[in-house]
Amino acid sequence: MKNSSWPGLLRDPDFGRLFAATALGQLGDRVIFLALPLVALVALDADEFQMGLLTAMTTVGSLLVGLPAGAWVDRMRKRSVMIGTDAARSLILLTVPVAWWAGLLTIPWLYAVALAHGVLTVFFDVAHISYLPHLVGRGNLVEGNSKLSAIRSVTSIGGPATAGPLVGWIGAPATLLVSSVGMAASGLLAFRIRKREQKPETGGQRPRLRQDVGEGMRFVLGHPVLRATMTGDAVFNLSLAMYQTMLLVFLKKELGLGSFGIGLVLSGMGCGALLGALLATRLSKLVGQGPVVWLAPLVTCPLTALMPLARPGWSVYAAAVGLAALSLGGVVRVVAQSSFQQALTPDRLLGRMSATVRFVSWGGLPLGGLLGGFSGSALGATATLWIGAGGMTLSFLPNFLSPLRSLRTLPGENSPETVR
Repeated sequence: MKNSSWPGLLRDPDFGRLFAATALGQLGDRVIFLALPLVALVALDADEFQMGLLTAMTTVGSLLVGLPAGAWVDRMRKRSVMIGTDAARSLILLTVPVAWWAGLLTIPWLYAVALAHGVLTVFFDVAHISYLPHLVGRGNLVEGNSKLSAIRSVTSIGGPATAGPLVGWIGAPATLLVSSVGMAASGLLAFRIRKREQKPETGGQRPRLRQDVGEGMRFVLGHPVLRATMTGDAVFNLSLAMYQTMLLVFLKKELGLGSFGIGLVLSGMGCGALLGALLATRLSKLVGQGPVVWLAPLVTCPLTALMPLARPGWSVYAAAVGLAALSLGGVVRVVAQSSFQQALTPDRLLGRMSATVRFVSWGGLPLGGLLGGFSGSALGATATLWIGAGGMTLSFLPNFLSPLRSLRTLPGENSPETVR
């Protein structure tokens, strides 16, 4: 599995199944990203604050269960967690079109669906990140992460591009059927992976949640690279959530775009993400695995300021290029820093590392959603986009001020705690 060329790891049947499962699950997730807010905005006439609260409910799961999720996942087989959470997410999403057709759908119902889906996604993501080193080996992490990022990027293009016309054709609630089917198919493919994990050993000791969670937190907070990437992510995600909360409002109310036009603009983000996935390995080798983590946001995030400058007409296309650049830089950064995080962490701590990082870095998402809603109500969508663009640009600082500034290669495969 050492071949980094395409198809490389895809020749392995089990990685191919994980690759396909990631594609279908991500397609469903990207449809949610557009369709769920549009259900609130178009079907239920939500205002700016309600949109912000919906964004917060989508991501608050990281704060509610983020830390214990890692300890629990470290005690379980990761593949089983992915299968179970995919099945549960599929059923939860199915309730939206059913409630709509029954005349029962309300904003609180959407809040409940967003919260439940977000909590389950925490467990799925922690298990998915922790499962990759087991499936492909530490020597193939950069290739594995790059290929999974590439397929996520393809579905980031296809998801909004599919969801926009579907929302216009069958309505936003019914469009969530696509998401439900995608989650179910993802779980089925994960079920067909043949390589089996051994049940994690507890050393004959009774598992204690507080001690397990504390061990994971101490490991991450005590490591300069893990601490820096987590902090940079927290700043970026808080600012991104503020930006995205008002992005749909800006596109619809300020620029006058319909569902199809909004889908096309968001598909541009997917194009940038795909290009980033294809270039991630090459850029990491050219610039250095560490420097690319802080250079990517520094170079690409300022271009998000093109959106609040946009007016109806040609400037919308320039703003869409700025969003594509944001996605390109985001994927390059995530591929590099995820490979660092996985390579630096012992197997027994992978789940807790992932959960601790997610708890802190994703914890800014619900706060950013609420701040975006408050800011949008008080200052307007345009001003909120400016604030979000500035915050995302400043997210490069924690990584720039860490050993990543000059660390050009990943630690050795057999020395996961080398960088101190």
